Amino acid sequence: MTDLVAEARALADDLLFPAAAEVDRTGVVPRSHFDALAAAGLYGVAAPAAAGGPGLSLAELVAVIEALASGCLSTTFTWIQHHALVVGLAGTSNAGLRAKYLPALISGDLRAGVAYTGVIPTPPRVRAEPVDGGYRFDGEAPFVSGWGGIDLLQLSGRDGDTVVSVVVEPVPDPSVTAHPLDLTAAQGTATVRLDLDGYFVPADRVFAEQPYAEFVGSKTFASRLSGCVALGLAERCARLLVDAGEDQAAEALRAEQQLVRTRLDAALTDPPALPAARAAASDLAYRSAGALAAATGSRAILGGSHAARLVREATFVLVAATRPDIRAELIGLTLR
Repeated sequence: MTDLVAEARALADDLLFPAAAEVDRTGVVPRSHFDALAAAGLYGVAAPAAAGGPGLSLAELVAVIEALASGCLSTTFTWIQHHALVVGLAGTSNAGLRAKYLPALISGDLRAGVAYTGVIPTPPRVRAEPVDGGYRFDGEAPFVSGWGGIDLLQLSGRDGDTVVSVVVEPVPDPSVTAHPLDLTAAQGTATVRLDLDGYFVPADRVFAEQPYAEFVGSKTFASRLSGCVALGLAERCARLLVDAGEDQAAEALRAEQQLVRTRLDAALTDPPALPAARAAASDLAYRSAGALAAATGSRAILGGSHAARLVREATFVLVAATRPDIRAELIGLTLR
């Protein structure tokens, strides 16, 4: 494994996890957390070597995300959104946008978020209408994390069967209204709903125009990486079970982690298998948190306990970045 994996593990254990209870209590991730990730070179992990990134292997990238997720869900979930724009600009034909933003995104000098889930449903929740000089965006982007702390935003909207993706700066605009969301876990992600009412974006801010089917297909890799968050949370629960003297339970749950990890990797070449693999990851995180709560006993219902927080965060993982097919698999697992 590379130094970046070691850096991620050290940050998770020495910085993120010790502060996780306080982040949960206040609902705020300290800016210093993100600065530490940038100083360690972790904002460019998704960038290929040809674009100036480290060119990590899949195993290394998975290890980085799992490590950080074992430390603090709010920090990791906010940070992971950044990489969608890194990947998008690394592959864009818009050389001007790539040159202007990509190096600073890789270094972490600029930090990004995403607003693309609104294009997945049909009819879409976010529409992009061609107008003179660019596009007009209308609709509702339901979950946008990092609001108030990010420098750039990937905004996507549907123009018929085409998904239009642009880079914008999330600054006050009369046609954009942000509504903060009250989350039961990971409140530190600073997640909002964006209402877009005739938001104009110039054509030179467009970095991708893709057929809808191609856009959805391109999210297979991102969906696999979302499973890392669940596995990172599951591993933290396993480590705390060891601390509680429940070594046998921890060993059994870790064996499941490896099985799920293998299923997630295999699904990259067999996309129809991905929903079941993603569901298995979230289910494992939820059961791991439940086992930790049981091992902790009555202290698990006290505010500020790791067990109480991890149960709520495991619930977050059940629904974050899911699709109807993953949800159906999860319900099926529950019924079985």
